[in-house]
Amino acid sequence: MPSIARLPLPADSLLQPYAQQQAYTDCYGVPAPGAVTLPQLLEAFYTGGVFKLERALIGLLLRRPATDADAQRLARAETQHFSAWRVEERSANQILLCDLAGATRSWLHVGPAPAGYASTSVDASGQWLYFGSAVIPTRRADGAVHFGVLFWALLGVHRLYSRVLLAQARRALQRRSS
Repeated sequence: MPSIARLPLPADSLLQPYAQQQAYTDCYGVPAPGAVTLPQLLEAFYTGGVFKLERALIGLLLRRPATDADAQRLARAETQHFSAWRVEERSANQILLCDLAGATRSWLHVGPAPAGYASTSVDASGQWLYFGSAVIPTRRADGAVHFGVLFWALLGVHRLYSRVLLAQARRALQRRSS
């Protein structure tokens, strides 16, 4: 299985406005296992076992439960809400979700290979799967951006977790295409 790459945000990413506003943004990508649509990526991502654990915790702690059926409705664009998120923006090949507090964003995208990554046998479709996040900083009185201690304490875990989630979604998509 190809490894998950940390990449610059694509120019057309729905996260770009946040990067320009000095939010923390990240982007991870991996070659798709064949032709994949955004709805297929969303369903694979949000119904995976690791994310189900996150859904269960959110359901318990925030009283915002979600089911596989809810994830499927999100994938089919039949709802604008999913657990602790709402759809901020959506296009044919990407979606941007905002947490209900407005502090973070989650972004998923099915698009072309990033610059410098040639097609290989594992990505003959030329498509890549992308996952990224934005964390909105607070602004100090002098206008400087500030990320709290909790952000810095959890950043390494977030980076690893992002890779795990994207890898799990890719494996699910690969199983479905086999």
